[in-house]
Amino acid sequence: MPRPSHASRHASRRGLLALLSLLVAATALALGPAAPSGAGTPPTGARPAWWEPVARPAPDSAVGVTGEPFGGTDAQGRVRGFVDAHNHIMSNEAFGGRLICGKPFSERGVADALEDCPEHYPDGSLALFDFITRGGDGRHDPDGWPTFADWPAHDSLTHQQNYYAWIERAWRGGQRVLVNDLVTNGVICSVYFFKDRGCDEMESIRLQARRTYEMQEYVDRMYGGPGKGWFRIVTDSAQAREVVRQGRLAVVLGVETSEPFGCKQVLDVARCDREDIDRGLDELHRLGVRSMFLCHKFDNALCGVRFDSGALGTAVNVGQFLSTGTFWRTEPCTGPQHDNPIGGASAPGAEAKLPPGVTVPAYAEGARCNTRGLTDLGAYAVRGMMRRGMMLEIDHMSVKAAGRALDILESEAYPGVLSSHSWMDAEWTERVYRLGGFIAQYMHGSAQFTAEARRTDALRARYGVGYGYGTDMNGVGGWPAPRGADAPDPVRYPFRTADGGSLVDRQTTGERTWDVNTDGAAHHGLVPDWLEDVRVTGGQDVVDDLLLGAESYLRTWAASQRHEPAANLAAGAPAAASSSEWWDPFAGHGPGKAVDGDTRTRWASEWSDDQWLRVDLGAPRTVERVTLDWEDAYAKAYRVEVSADGRTWRTTWSTASGDGGLDTARFAATQARYVRVHGVERATRWGYSLREVGVHGGGG
Repeated sequence: MPRPSHASRHASRRGLLALLSLLVAATALALGPAAPSGAGTPPTGARPAWWEPVARPAPDSAVGVTGEPFGGTDAQGRVRGFVDAHNHIMSNEAFGGRLICGKPFSERGVADALEDCPEHYPDGSLALFDFITRGGDGRHDPDGWPTFADWPAHDSLTHQQNYYAWIERAWRGGQRVLVNDLVTNGVICSVYFFKDRGCDEMESIRLQARRTYEMQEYVDRMYGGPGKGWFRIVTDSAQAREVVRQGRLAVVLGVETSEPFGCKQVLDVARCDREDIDRGLDELHRLGVRSMFLCHKFDNALCGVRFDSGALGTAVNVGQFLSTGTFWRTEPCTGPQHDNPIGGASAPGAEAKLPPGVTVPAYAEGARCNTRGLTDLGAYAVRGMMRRGMMLEIDHMSVKAAGRALDILESEAYPGVLSSHSWMDAEWTERVYRLGGFIAQYMHGSAQFTAEARRTDALRARYGVGYGYGTDMNGVGGWPAPRGADAPDPVRYPFRTADGGSLVDRQTTGERTWDVNTDGAAHHGLVPDWLEDVRVTGGQDVVDDLLLGAESYLRTWAASQRHEPAANLAAGAPAAASSSEWWDPFAGHGPGKAVDGDTRTRWASEWSDDQWLRVDLGAPRTVERVTLDWEDAYAKAYRVEVSADGRTWRTTWSTASGDGGLDTARFAATQARYVRVHGVERATRWGYSLREVGVHGGGG
């Protein structure tokens, strides 16, 4: 969905509308025989190669790529290929069904699929959402097929960009993994004038999942039957790896919605419970969903969000109020990370939806962080995703929420964390890589994309990982503008794909031919052209890192699926402490409360520094990770110590900047019978208070 700073990504507005070209095909029966895209008619009786359909709809879009798509593995057994980690193929079914105009496929053919919304005729003056996303009055030529005078375009945010043949072109150009995020927003649906269905978010998610499976069947029919097409929905990493090895496109289902499972909050009161979360996660898993966001755009019962900026931010903040009864609340940030600035730009169309007398508040310039982090229900949902081997998307989480989520993942050494489209604070990058997670950058213009890729290149080299991009197509975000026909280093057509095996020419649909130099990234079919633009302007090494993306993404997924929590060696073990709080004899805050497995109990020390809690493991054990779940009274400075005899202690880990919450101390594996948490300096006027202490060896 939308990116934070359109101005920084799109210095120029509309690209030149140019290069009207060859009309694609003569009228024929739908799904009738057709020549392979970009090639001549095969000899009579010859069967097309495996990557060419036996029957393509006619008329239809050309693909413009010739040659066999690469597959297989390298000498190390690694697959190759690009990853689009964030796309919305089916968002035309979201938001009431009339916000994104056009369909990714239609049984009635391309003219039906690539048709504008009825209210956009005759001149786009009723394209109301365009007023916010594009500026001006929304006017445009509504005709899609066959002229495509005004859409799709890099800055036309409410028209279909994921027609199946355009996705096919991206696949033929080297893309091997695509994450289809099922997306919607109930508030946008409810306030938008035009809709042809209800606004229940989970109903929309179910419909989009069904449509994705229908698209798979649609492609399969072109290739001769079930399982024969290039568009393959996958539900586990091994299946995905085999699809990529074959040279086909592995499609992963994700979810990006504001109130998953109905988990909204109204006036800070949750409207869901743990049972709702478990039911929702189970249903999504049955649908084939394997990654998801817990919050998106609006604070909900699970977590606070990372703000939008400018006029769009104001509009989203209005939606936040309409959904929750509260506007975003901010506070000074406590660390180097911060949320996006909200900004004070007006959004009259959205603000008109507020009740009389209610206005969007002004925000202090120095308060950049959302007060809302990860709630207890949100933490429960994170752990529920871990139990199901799902991957957590932390983009759109406030820094407080993302930090807490990473704490939980680190406490269990769980690798399933994704940042798919540059909405995560950059300060989290190494933390994600250290866990084994995967990061993709938003599909910025080639210069900006290259600069950000180089900024994190050393980290990727250190952790041996590849890179990805998130196109966010159909996500109302804006895409790379054209650099111009007179750019000193243009993309020159035709060009070879990254592996050198296929030839890519300009892409034609109907009467319109797109050129990335003069049109920018107008639709998903221009992904290979954009990648060539990255290579030309940024260097082959950037593209090489992207070619490692499929392998890295699948490693993160596989590690999430096979993850088994390491045994907690401290569970129920004898514990001792330097002191225990004495003034509440009914509650009891003795040292055993920190190893009883119940986060509702705690050990609490006396109100002074230099306090410790010791755990006896019963025998020498291999120890390499200690987790500490602090209550409000936490340590600013403390160390983790180990001992063989309980008398001579050795420090294995320490910090002088503790921030409470859930801490994970990692150190080189060592043998110890006793583990001690030694508080040096308190962060509060109270003592030290720990809900739970976990001690772990290898294997998790």
